[in-house]
Amino acid sequence: MMYCKCRKHLSFDILLFLAICIGGNTPLWAQSRLDSIQQLDEVVVTAKSYKEVIPAQKMDKLTLQSLNSFSVADAIRYFSGIQIKDYGGIGGLKTVNIRSLGTHHVGIFYDGIQLGNAQNGQVDLGKFSLENMEEISLYNGQKSEIFQPAKDFGSSGSVYLRSRTPQFAEGKKYNLKATVKGGSFDLIDPSILYEYKFSDRMSASFNAEVINSSGKYKYRYKRVYPNTHQVMYDTTAVRQNGDVFSTRIEAGLYGKIPEGFWRIKSYFYHSNKGIPGAIVNNVWKNSQRQTDRNFFTQGTFQKSLSRRFDLQANVKYAYDYMNYVNPDTTLMLIDNTFKQQEVYASVASKYAVNRVWDIALSADMQYNVLHSNMDGFVFPRRLTTLVAVATALDLGKVKIQSSLLATWVRERIRSGNTAQEDSAKAAPDKREFTPAVFLSYKPFKRHDFNIRAFYKQIFRMPTFNDLYYTDIGNIALRPEFTHQYNLGMQYGKTFKRGWISRIDLQADAYYNEVTDKIVAVPKGNGQYRWMMMNLGYVEIRGIDASSTTEFRLPWDILLNLRLTYTYQKAQDFTKRKSDVLQNLTYGGQIPYIPWHSGSVIAGIHWRSWQLNYSFIYVGERYHSSANIREDYEQPWYTHDMALIKNFKVKDTNLRLALEVNNLLAQDYEVVLNYPMPKRNYKLSFTVEI
Repeated sequence: MMYCKCRKHLSFDILLFLAICIGGNTPLWAQSRLDSIQQLDEVVVTAKSYKEVIPAQKMDKLTLQSLNSFSVADAIRYFSGIQIKDYGGIGGLKTVNIRSLGTHHVGIFYDGIQLGNAQNGQVDLGKFSLENMEEISLYNGQKSEIFQPAKDFGSSGSVYLRSRTPQFAEGKKYNLKATVKGGSFDLIDPSILYEYKFSDRMSASFNAEVINSSGKYKYRYKRVYPNTHQVMYDTTAVRQNGDVFSTRIEAGLYGKIPEGFWRIKSYFYHSNKGIPGAIVNNVWKNSQRQTDRNFFTQGTFQKSLSRRFDLQANVKYAYDYMNYVNPDTTLMLIDNTFKQQEVYASVASKYAVNRVWDIALSADMQYNVLHSNMDGFVFPRRLTTLVAVATALDLGKVKIQSSLLATWVRERIRSGNTAQEDSAKAAPDKREFTPAVFLSYKPFKRHDFNIRAFYKQIFRMPTFNDLYYTDIGNIALRPEFTHQYNLGMQYGKTFKRGWISRIDLQADAYYNEVTDKIVAVPKGNGQYRWMMMNLGYVEIRGIDASSTTEFRLPWDILLNLRLTYTYQKAQDFTKRKSDVLQNLTYGGQIPYIPWHSGSVIAGIHWRSWQLNYSFIYVGERYHSSANIREDYEQPWYTHDMALIKNFKVKDTNLRLALEVNNLLAQDYEVVLNYPMPKRNYKLSFTVEI
């Protein structure tokens, strides 16, 4: 066990800082990381001196700045094993899927506390900007840390978003950063960040951003008859009703106490945007509109009560408002409003039994309620209680972590907008126990090489829409379970001589099952009424591989190269009543999952200049489990480049960046009938004091 005083929360940067302090030498591959650290906020960290059992894929601030990414969704596409559904444009819905397990099985955490959406279970990552982001981490299974809230054990995969924590140079009381971006689609995007140091023990930050865009871009729409191969449509059009106006405001207070820290964070997001819709049946414009207002405030308190005992507490309140309007009376006049609230509290503790054994206990409670003006909609309420017991063993070459999560869910409803004669019932209460085991083995003492494996069973609750949506929901739904098996390796090496200064390799093979998958099926004999049912079964076999290499080249040139590759065979083994449908879909690759995908990120640094290049490839796939020619989707890829120049005038840092996205102007669709933009440009200017 190692007890130490550091100047930040436990992270890769802190471990790097300590290693250099102890070793006395600064590796070249780490110099750019250290140059960005001016002064670290002092907090006491109690931690073990070994790496994570299952290392995460991470992108720090410098890597995020090198990407031509507009939002968090754009950035995490470069992780292996990730699939993003992007419905086009700046304001289009963007959701993440890890290893084909489904969007609902991904936990999104913002500054350590999970973002929720009890209504439909989806978190739109397009709402979260990179302007205030310090690090993005992706964990398969769960984070390799037993000292965490019970909610952190409750997802098949997790994405952690860590916003910027104030850091001040010696003798400085404030930081000010202002950025303005402009570009294609009439984009105007100003943002400002202000940080103030009240004392050595307390600081504050304020960040605001406004995005305004017409969302108009040219695209090619081409469709071919599947049997005759005759062209039906082949035209260039302009995307309509894709405009967006959004405002994001974040504010935080950060404090230090003896042997611990605390922080309070508030977040507000408002957007008014058009929904461009799918391009089908020669329809080029849609008129649907959506207004979103999202607010949450959350707090974290952490303290080491003794050399053996640590305590952490989290609280959160969230309010989400969504108004969807379809004024097209030729289809159906819709003006629906949904309001949901969430209250969350958590207490976690960790006790060091001895030098090699830690145990942890955490308990969470979460209350969700949803109201709507939709006809026939009940007002559901859900109380969720989670208790997690976890343990970690460090036996030298072997490290083991295991956990057991107990979940109790209590459902209640109010009659809401149902008719007086209608009978409305709540879904039955549920109780589940789900285990996880993680193992790491390091066979060589002098080499940075380890083998890791894990098994995890977890589930996701049916959403409020799954259970209660008018005429579609089914209160008899069971939770949707996943079973994950993973075997992988990691290797890293630092070179004192030669062009390569550092190389890191990771590879994993995995097998996943999704049982009791919740799917929509026809209700009765008609095809116009649907109901949610537990009918699906999916098997996923895959390989994830990634490498990061840092080069030292002549003439003070630094080159960073990151490569990722994913292979997935995700088969739908759902049994269907129709023999024809069964023959078409049984064993087929599930919708929008490519067999092959990968990415490249390269950054060249020379003095005050920086040239960044990124590439994404998504292979052939189908938009239904019926892997037939009519449902075939072509591969797509994009090349993005950015040229950056850094200036310094006295004590003011200036940054000018020119970005070119989709450099080759490829026509492609991530989701069928939702065309993506061709070549587009962005120019940004940043002033930092």
